[in-house]
Amino acid sequence: MERKQHFVLIHGSCHGAWCWYKVVNLLKTAGHQVTALDLGASGVDPKRLEEVTSFSDYLQPLMDFFASLPDEQDRKVILVGHSYAGLCISLAMERFPKKISVAVFIAAYMPHHSSPPGTLIQEYFKRTKVEFLMDCEFTFGKGLDKPPTFQDLELGKMLVRPSGLFVEDLVSGNLLTEEKFGSVDRVFIKLEGDKVMMEEFQQLMIQNSPKDVKVISEAGHMVMLSKPHELYRLLQDIGDNFS
Repeated sequence: MERKQHFVLIHGSCHGAWCWYKVVNLLKTAGHQVTALDLGASGVDPKRLEEVTSFSDYLQPLMDFFASLPDEQDRKVILVGHSYAGLCISLAMERFPKKISVAVFIAAYMPHHSSPPGTLIQEYFKRTKVEFLMDCEFTFGKGLDKPPTFQDLELGKMLVRPSGLFVEDLVSGNLLTEEKFGSVDRVFIKLEGDKVMMEEFQQLMIQNSPKDVKVISEAGHMVMLSKPHELYRLLQDIGDNFS
């Protein structure tokens, strides 16, 4: 019998807890505990963008959540980050390594403890034209004739908010260590067909030696909306193997 887990889901830039709604429902229906958080000035978080002046401000809801968790060995969580949230969960791994059984990076920035995490953002923009991102369209289904596509698109149009990158905060100092961040198992989920985190860049992340690599085909960037069942099954499998 599979063990029931506690999954903590962290959204990428400009999104919020809302983007996980399909996966949350699937995990909860299977009996798991799920926490999907809004980071600073994201989703329905009441702060305005101008009030979030640092990466620390942006991360505060995540850090407060972990501080509230018990320290018991059998209460560890599975921490999941999408896209930009790879940097967010990395800082949580550094600060609370004993509260995390495994960290899952979904087409996400996955840093190495030997270099500042912000260098990944710099490398990303060396490889990706800003014009491309501005013109990028997110599709959340298998075609415009599919009702879920329209529903997800309308939801996103209502709830997407601007967000900062906080590069300066992330390129200064030794933010990650092998003893803490490096002690938490990492799994990378590669998304095929992703036009935001291109597959070439995802391969660069995989060079940072996760314990395992999973692949979801024809996913696009917003896999939690385009392929929720496939993502759900992978998360369950990761939970069974790493907890």
